[in-house]
Amino acid sequence: MAEPSSDRIDVTYVADLARLRLSPEEIVVFQKQLGDVLGYVSQLAEVDVSHVSLLGDADLKNRLRLDEVRPSLPVTEALSNAPKQDNNLFVVPKMVE
Repeated sequence: MAEPSSDRIDVTYVADLARLRLSPEEIVVFQKQLGDVLGYVSQLAEVDVSHVSLLGDADLKNRLRLDEVRPSLPVTEALSNAPKQDNNLFVVPKMVE
């Protein structure tokens, strides 16, 4: 198997890996489109990003609330909209046999 060059993708090889059947016309179209994509990627490689922070100056502080005991929803209120309930529990249809 030959290694494709860095500026050209072997569309026939990639289509074979993806189990796609492409017509010769489609191969030509996709080869051009993939070449265009690689051209855009190579333009991005030329951009100077030395002054850009990797994390975009993200504030990496923990923003979680304190773990305090709080009153919860009463059982009757939690079950008030349940279509079926039994013994203070939600009753749901059996999904796995």
